[in-house]
Amino acid sequence: MDSLSWVVFHPFELVVLYQLIGLVALLLCSGFASASEVAFFSLTPNDVNTLSKSSSRGAETALRLSGMPDYLLATILILNNLVNICAVIVANAILDQLVAFNSVAIEFLIKTVLLTFLLLLFGEIMPKLLSAANARRVVQFASVPLMGLKHLFKPFSWLLIHFSNGIGRRLAVKRENISMDEISDAVEITSDQSVEEKRILSGIANFVHTQVEEIMRPRVDIVAVDAEVDFLTVCETVKKSGFSRIPVYEESIDHIRGILYVKDLLPYLDSGDDYGWQGLMRPPYFVPEHKRINDLFTEFQNQKIHIAIVVDEYGSTMGLVSLEDILEEIIGEIADESDVDRSYYTQLDPDTYIFEGKTHILDFLKITGSDDDYLDAFKGESETIAGMMMEAKRDFLKKGDTLSFRCYTMTVEAIEGRRIAKIRVRIDRQYTDQGSS
Repeated sequence: MDSLSWVVFHPFELVVLYQLIGLVALLLCSGFASASEVAFFSLTPNDVNTLSKSSSRGAETALRLSGMPDYLLATILILNNLVNICAVIVANAILDQLVAFNSVAIEFLIKTVLLTFLLLLFGEIMPKLLSAANARRVVQFASVPLMGLKHLFKPFSWLLIHFSNGIGRRLAVKRENISMDEISDAVEITSDQSVEEKRILSGIANFVHTQVEEIMRPRVDIVAVDAEVDFLTVCETVKKSGFSRIPVYEESIDHIRGILYVKDLLPYLDSGDDYGWQGLMRPPYFVPEHKRINDLFTEFQNQKIHIAIVVDEYGSTMGLVSLEDILEEIIGEIADESDVDRSYYTQLDPDTYIFEGKTHILDFLKITGSDDDYLDAFKGESETIAGMMMEAKRDFLKKGDTLSFRCYTMTVEAIEGRRIAKIRVRIDRQYTDQGSS
């Protein structure tokens, strides 16, 4: 008899062989239960459709079990726990017959580590990995034995289901709504959608957080007509703009008096220059800059309108937002035959761009591959990259002026009046956050 200071080995006896066979059988049963759980609860609609077309007994039984998930899960869990407990008892008996420990601590450590390893490897990890890749075949193989066990364990399953449901009803915290942040997180960690599907899902998730000022067309880009101009001028403006709805103002664009629908002009195209087209204007719809676009979308539906004028706290016109702008936040750019190329940037090389100064900071960051909050420390109250440069400079900029924002070096490329029209952007791919100017 070999011995060490803390362990003594006993001679091998025939009964140990039977116990080893029993332990292997129990581990197989544990693996069967684990594999069945993963297989049944990972069936896809396509798998279910395939099973429904099969005439085999296993497929038919699998569909019946899938229709009673509570009893199926209870049966699998009862089986798994029973065989795991039996496996622990048998393995403990085998060790006691093979080895005698002189240290209680060593005995506890070895038995715990060994039994945990056996149960995890052969009873959980390997069966679940194999089952996940062959779910349909596993459920057909396992369905008939599980149906028999369901009937055998039915009294226990019934007690477990009703007891757990009762506790769940008492302790459950009611949640009527899932937050949009949780939906956004779920979209980010989802891996089985295409890039386009993820973009649309992200647009839906961020829908309630987006404000009108983030998607509006700024006032400097609004095409509008003065209420005092003649009919010919109105028609020329319509042809040149390509828009189907045009705001009408008095004196300045801060005093919008109506919206002119191009379709309302069609019956009067042959009228003279003195035609009183002002009578065709429809009432304007005004919205505050901080209104959320999901609320505006509902208002558009209820009011049956497609365009709104965005105003600030003083009532001055800030911009214009349309139903198309809102939809584009979800599904992306919508182009039609009347659209002209309004590309607001040009990529000269992998690290150099020419952007229009009015480019929204969030659009700029998406195009250049940075996080939405990457320039939060610099933008202040500004919404465009030209505004951010002026915020940093605290003064008007001249052509050739250069400013740096983390990895971006921005140079004024063109000036129109006092507006920054074009900005050359150079990206330093080697930049590290050791400082910024």
